[in-house]
Amino acid sequence: MFPRDFAWGAGTAAYQIEGGWQADGKGASIWDTFTHEGGRVFGEQNGDEACRSYELWDEDLKCIETLGLTHYRLSLSWARLLPDGNTRHVNQKGVEYYNKVIDDLLACNVSPMVTLYHFDLPQALQDQGGWKSAGTATLFDSYAKFCFHTFGGRVKLWITINEPYVCAKLGHEDGTHAPGLKEPGTAAYLVGHNMLRAHAMAWHSYDSLYRAQQEGAVSLAINSDWLEPLNAGCAEDIAATERLLAFTLGWFAWPVFVTGDYPEVMRSAIDAQSEKSGYSSRLPSFSKDEPAILGTADFFALNYYTSRKVKQGGGCGEKLCMKSDRDAGEVLDPSWPICGVSWLAVVPQGLRKLLKYIKNNFNNPAVYVTENGFSQVGRLQTEDVQRAEFYKDTIAEVAKALQEDEVNVRGYFAWSLLDNFEWADGFSVRFGLYHVDFADAKRKRTIYRSGREYAKIISKNRCGQS
Repeated sequence: MFPRDFAWGAGTAAYQIEGGWQADGKGASIWDTFTHEGGRVFGEQNGDEACRSYELWDEDLKCIETLGLTHYRLSLSWARLLPDGNTRHVNQKGVEYYNKVIDDLLACNVSPMVTLYHFDLPQALQDQGGWKSAGTATLFDSYAKFCFHTFGGRVKLWITINEPYVCAKLGHEDGTHAPGLKEPGTAAYLVGHNMLRAHAMAWHSYDSLYRAQQEGAVSLAINSDWLEPLNAGCAEDIAATERLLAFTLGWFAWPVFVTGDYPEVMRSAIDAQSEKSGYSSRLPSFSKDEPAILGTADFFALNYYTSRKVKQGGGCGEKLCMKSDRDAGEVLDPSWPICGVSWLAVVPQGLRKLLKYIKNNFNNPAVYVTENGFSQVGRLQTEDVQRAEFYKDTIAEVAKALQEDEVNVRGYFAWSLLDNFEWADGFSVRFGLYHVDFADAKRKRTIYRSGREYAKIISKNRCGQS
């Protein structure tokens, strides 16, 4: 069913699981600040302790071994390694922690996929302008080089930045994620631009300084829904779908995989709205004096959760905002079941369609599905039959993409290994293959039925059975 070397993984992120927010010299991150300000997160919850993985890593490793994962995706806390965000002060305790995690994984024949940035900018850098500042890209490159130098001999798969779209839009347009800025129509484009610059710098640093010796691969994780027209015969809905794909998937994939610049439909839409409002263009341009963006991904890392139908319209009146720039409304098909949170319609076939789209539009890259999952809210159900079926159905769609559509899919990572701190939803939303009891000081981990079923799928495929 799957190649013998297919990567079977699960993912986590530092702020969502580690806890130990002040432990052993760690600096504060923007999520520490954001959650402590209050009024931002469900139930005033925060990641101060989370799953306590900083102390309980050995428990996480047992979970990984029980599932039979071949790969584990983790993120490094920039502020745990470099409390001030720069390399002048290195927190050796942080280095020791991640050394142990990586060494333990390798000792268990599990390959780490390491993300350098998963939403948690050091607060010290936010105080200097954060991702709105061009200089943050240079500081990220220094951080990346530090990590490549320190851990790179043992890491073959790197993600520079996770979901720059989410960081830009939710953090700087909507204000629902850290740092909580609401600067519609302007800040998100600047932030996305600086994240792409940071990614490209780090990729070039790896390519020139470390690749020959370490023989790893570097990319960035791009999130996207599958989108299709609400009315397949309506030219306006078709155009709106293409435009929305350009503003989501294309925003970050087009510069890296296709042209070295933003999609033309995205730039022209923003410029048209800018002209109406008396602004010059709000979408920055890449400088020829900086490292090239095009070609700075050794594989395509895709985070997929759901799908949408798209129709023309959906702006925010006369105001300057991303919604007006996109001029596209999203609609849920009533036939799609909803799992847990209201936005998460279960559409496994959307992943296959999106994988085929990536093959056809981004030069047939090697693809890792770096996040995909199903949420649970309300009453705890460890016998989570629906989620178990979801994984079975979704992995069957990945198999079709691989075998029938000939997409070069190299791996699949479930989100998440553990129930964890789900950003603005706090602990109210559970994505784990393992339930974590947050009322228990020892954060007892208990495998869900979906975890057992995922382990069976992995075992069958690793043994070469279909």
